Amino acid sequence: MLRFHTAGESHGQGLVALVQGLPAGVEIDLAFVARELRRRQQGYGRGGRMKIETDTAEIWAGVRRGKTTGAPVALLIRNRDWENWRDILPVEANADAEGQRKLTAPRPGHADLAGCLKYDLHDARYILERASARESAARVAAGAMAKLLLQRFGIEVWSHVIAVGGVKLSRAVSWDEIKAAALQDDPVLRCADSATEAAMKEQVDRALKTGDTVGGIFEVVARGVPAGLGTHTNWDERLDGLLAQAVMSLQAVKAVEIGDGLENAVSFGSTVQDPIGYSAEQHAFTRARNRAGGLEGGISNGQDIIVRGYLKPISTLRRPLESADMVTKESVQAAYERSDVCVVPAGGVAAEAMVALVIARCFLEKFGGDSVVEIQRNVEGYRAQVKAF
Repeated sequence: MLRFHTAGESHGQGLVALVQGLPAGVEIDLAFVARELRRRQQGYGRGGRMKIETDTAEIWAGVRRGKTTGAPVALLIRNRDWENWRDILPVEANADAEGQRKLTAPRPGHADLAGCLKYDLHDARYILERASARESAARVAAGAMAKLLLQRFGIEVWSHVIAVGGVKLSRAVSWDEIKAAALQDDPVLRCADSATEAAMKEQVDRALKTGDTVGGIFEVVARGVPAGLGTHTNWDERLDGLLAQAVMSLQAVKAVEIGDGLENAVSFGSTVQDPIGYSAEQHAFTRARNRAGGLEGGISNGQDIIVRGYLKPISTLRRPLESADMVTKESVQAAYERSDVCVVPAGGVAAEAMVALVIARCFLEKFGGDSVVEIQRNVEGYRAQVKAF
């Protein structure tokens, strides 16, 4: 089974990703991986940390001569900012305590207080370092491995921003527009509509001027996913459930929507379902629309898979909220850590990685095989089966 793990802290030596279950023979394009990491760092409203880091992934295991070997793939992303934190976050037990920068004023909305209560710590530094969205860089590196596998079989996963603050994209956009927004070299907010993006930028500017932060909605679209991934037979193997959990696991995401789920919930069934047709020319079933978001009964149905993530405004504000000191218990202002104003575009890139990893996992479970060549045979057999249905 395809699975991955990450390790590392925001200001530690680096971030590590370990991807297990990739078949042998996947071509690994390091330039593609580097571009994915760069895309996560981009977007209007990012903070000063992005000026320090230039994320690149070093592959330490599992890839030889440009292809996976079937062994676990180990990736390392070094933190350049570590040089500024060596004395604050030392590994050694006997390190000088004078350089420590303790954080005892937890930030509302962050993991600070809940994490300290759970792990019996009185310094939120040890919680925030791992809870930070910096961890998502390792997920993006892992997701790039999944994307490269999926692209081999004609499956692409990209994202775009559909809302920032109170400004929301009001028109339908094409796949080409979504992909163009996702792959902009110097993006603003990765919205596929320039007029809407300009209004979104004003929302970020307003938050910046007032010391606030702003959230929004990103949409991830996966195209080329064959019908039949996932299953209705067990609750924990439903593809919609796996996708929802994966995107919900991203920092600051507080709601996940599949297709037109929110609108469907307040509509009549006659307007919600996607009528089925059949094309004799294509030997395939067709749909006039895709309000289900490419998933029915926990199974992919061959249409685009559409997943939206609702990202709250991040909890580190330059205008601190009220808090209580964990040591003195006195009323204080929450601590401020160097941070961003808007991270919605970056959230979309991290969500692409999670969606790609989930789809790749279900793809491999469906078609099996220890090498790309073996999987290709299985895919071709299944396609012939579906065409003859």
